[in-house]
Amino acid sequence: AAEKELRGIAAEYQEVRAQIRANSPHYAALTQPQPLSLKGIQQQVLDDDTLLLEYVLGDERSFVWVVTRTSITSFALPKRAEIETAARRFYDAVISSDRLFATTNKPPTLRELAAKLSQILLAPVASQLGNKRLVIVADGALQYVPFGALPLGGKGFRVSGSEPLIVRHEIISLPSASVLAVLRYETTGRTAALKTLALVADPVFSSNDARVKSSEVNPAEKSSAANLRRQRNGQELLTRSVEQTGLKTADLRIPRLPGTRREATGILELVTEAERKQVFDFDANRATVTSAEFGQYRMIHLATHGLLNNTHPELSGIVLSLVDQQGQPQDGFLRLHEIYNLKLPAELVVLSACQTALGKEVRGEGLIGLTRGFMYAGAPRVVASLWKVDDKATAELMKRFYQAMLGAQHLRPAAALRAAQIEMLKMKDWEDPYYWAAFVLQGEWK
Repeated sequence: AAEKELRGIAAEYQEVRAQIRANSPHYAALTQPQPLSLKGIQQQVLDDDTLLLEYVLGDERSFVWVVTRTSITSFALPKRAEIETAARRFYDAVISSDRLFATTNKPPTLRELAAKLSQILLAPVASQLGNKRLVIVADGALQYVPFGALPLGGKGFRVSGSEPLIVRHEIISLPSASVLAVLRYETTGRTAALKTLALVADPVFSSNDARVKSSEVNPAEKSSAANLRRQRNGQELLTRSVEQTGLKTADLRIPRLPGTRREATGILELVTEAERKQVFDFDANRATVTSAEFGQYRMIHLATHGLLNNTHPELSGIVLSLVDQQGQPQDGFLRLHEIYNLKLPAELVVLSACQTALGKEVRGEGLIGLTRGFMYAGAPRVVASLWKVDDKATAELMKRFYQAMLGAQHLRPAAALRAAQIEMLKMKDWEDPYYWAAFVLQGEWK
C-alpha cells in the first residue's frame, strides 16, 4: 500500500514539474536547457582561448569530445564502470583523513590513483590542450573529480615536480554547454549592483553557544502558532538532511565554524565599509539572507554549513542561525527551493561550505543542487566545494582568492581562483590537493 501511494505521489510530482516547465520558460531553460548544436556551442559559448572537454560515459565504452571555435575531435575511453571506479578511488583518497594525518608510512596511493585517472581522462587529449582555458562538462562520477588536481604526467603534485592541471590551465565546470548560453542570455544588459560584497559567517547553531545571553524568554516574545509550525517544519527538514551528511549526533548539534570568522575578517579587510555588508552571529539568519538588500551586492559570500542530500536534492540547503539571542529555536535552514526563489542579481556567489558543488545527478541535466539553485536565482557564476573542506586552509584560500579579484591584479573570478590555488600548492603546509582543490568555479568565466 505504501509503495502504491509513493508511485501515485511520484506521478503527481512529475505532472507538477511538467506544468512548471510549461508556465515558466526561464525555469525550463536553466534546469532543462535545449541542447545547442555544435555550431551554436562554437559561436555562443567558446572563444579563441577556450576549449571544451565533454565527457560521456557508456556501458561498453565512453567518449570525450574536444571542441574549439573551429574544430571538434572525439576520443574513445574505457567503459563507465572502469572510469567511475578510478574516479571514486581517487576522490576517496583525496579526502582520506588516514592519509592526511598519518605520522608515518603515508600510503602513496593518492599519486598512483591520480596518475591512473589522468592517464584515462587526460592522456588522450593532452596534445589538444595547449595553454587554453578548459571548460569541462563531466558525466557520472566524474562530476566529483577535482580536475585541477590531476597531474599532466608522472605522479607528483608539486609545481617543482609533475604539474597538476591547474598550473597550466584555468578550469571551469559546467553541467552543460547549453546552460552557459542561457546564463549569458539572462544576464545580458543587466545593470551591475552598486555595492561590492555581502558576507555571511559564523551563525549560531545551538542554545549552548557562548554567544547566547539567556535561555529565558518573556511570554510576550513567544512565537505565534504559525511561526512555531514553521520552526517545526524547518527542523524536520533539517533533521532529514543532516541524517545523510555525517554531521548527525544524538541531539542534532551542528558544530560551530569559528574558522569562518577568521576567513571573513581576512576578506573584509579588502573592501571599504561603505561597499560591504558583514553579517555574523545571530544576524546570520534566514531573514537577512533572503532580504531584498542582498540584491545590492555584486558578490555574495556564505561561510557556513551546507547540507547535501544526494537522494532528495530538495532537502539540501544552507544552515544559518538556528537559535535567537535568547537561545530559542528558529528556522535557520535555507532550503533549495527557497534558494531558487531568491532574487540575487549578483555577479558571483561563493559557497564556502561543505560539498556545495554536489547534488543529485539527473540524466541530461547534470548535478541538481545548491549551485544550480543560485544560478537560477540570478548568479552567472558560483564557487562551491566538492568535499568537506578544512577550516584553516579554506580561510587561506579565500583570502588569496579575494585579494586576486579586489587587489591590484583585478583578476576575473575564474582566474583569481586559479591564482589562489597555485599559491596554496606552492606552500608546503597546503600543497596536498585536499587543502586547495575542493573549490571549483561553475558557470561564466568572462
